[in-house]
Formats: sequence, structure tokens, C-alpha cells
Amino acid sequence: MAPSLHPLIDNGITAGSSSFAGGKLHCHCPSNKVEVTLSSNVAHNHACGCSKCWKPKGALFSVVGVVPRDAVSVTANESKLTIVDKEATILRNACKDCGVHLFGRIEKDHPFKGLDFVHAELSSEKGWQEPQFAGFVSSIIEQGTNPKAMDEVRAKFKSVGLQTYDVLSPALMDLISTFTAQKAGVRFANL
Repeated sequence: MAPSLHPLIDNGITAGSSSFAGGKLHCHCPSNKVEVTLSSNVAHNHACGCSKCWKPKGALFSVVGVVPRDAVSVTANESKLTIVDKEATILRNACKDCGVHLFGRIEKDHPFKGLDFVHAELSSEKGWQEPQFAGFVSSIIEQGTNPKAMDEVRAKFKSVGLQTYDVLSPALMDLISTFTAQKAGVRFANL
């Protein structure tokens, strides 16, 4: 039996809408749910195999995208939020009761500071950007996936049209490298 990558990926990907303007995310509590309102669609939505991102039960990957920090507001039960790891670069805010991560914020000097990481699957609205790629794929081995399963995992991503990387997509890695180079005073040659 093929492994469950993520419920949004396992049976094919549903395209989002370029005109979608955001919606509400909710934790999994049966009542008094934490509610986070996003005033924009996500960007760079992707399957992530890292050990830090929240994943639905049984899934090998999370699906996470980014939105501008000022597009995120907690609109109900903010007192239920706690930061999972205060030393991490991405400060993941999770519900204390059900454990679901609602958003992650970067406070440090970082290429992605100003963007919050969110799980659009926590919304009942339709139109969120579909996953664009799979990142940190090999990281699932560190979490107990047998290395012999990796060809099957990558093939399953390929079957739904997603490129796999063992870091982030090339465009995001270019952004990180550009930020690092600029911080070091590198001047870019004209091409």
C-alpha cells in the first residue's frame, strides 16, 4: 500500500483560484476553536517533510504556504495559542488543547521575515493555492520512514505533478541566497 503523503495530495491536487482573497483557519477542537483570519491567499504552498511542521494524523508531509504577516489576525480564542518551540526560527503557534499549528511567525533577521507560515487546509473555504512542490522530502527518513520507501514517495509526488526537492524550491533557495549575499555585502554582476 502506498504511503499517505497528505490528504490534499493523495488523490490528486485540486487547483486553487487566483482571485481567492483569503478566509478563516480553525483548530481541531470540537468547540471554542482558535480562529485565524487570513486576508490573502497563500503563496509558495508546498508539501513539507520537515519534523517541525504540523501534519494531519497518518500523513508523511504537511502542506504549508506563506502569507504576509499583516494578512494574519487571530479572531477567536487567542488565549488558547502557545508557541511550540521558542528557540526555533519559525515560531509555530499551536492550539494548547488540540495541538494544531495555526500559524508560524519569524521574528529573527531572516529572508522570510514578514511572512507567516500557515496551513490553508484548516479552512473550509475553497480556492486556496494548491501545493506547488514538495520540499525537505528526505527529512521523512529522520522521522522513521524507511529509506527504501523514498522512490515510491517521490514517484507518488511525480504522479500528481509535484517536483520534489530535499530543500525548498529553486526560487525560494535563490531568495535565501540573495538575502545572505546582500547581508555579506556582495554586489551582483549585471548579466
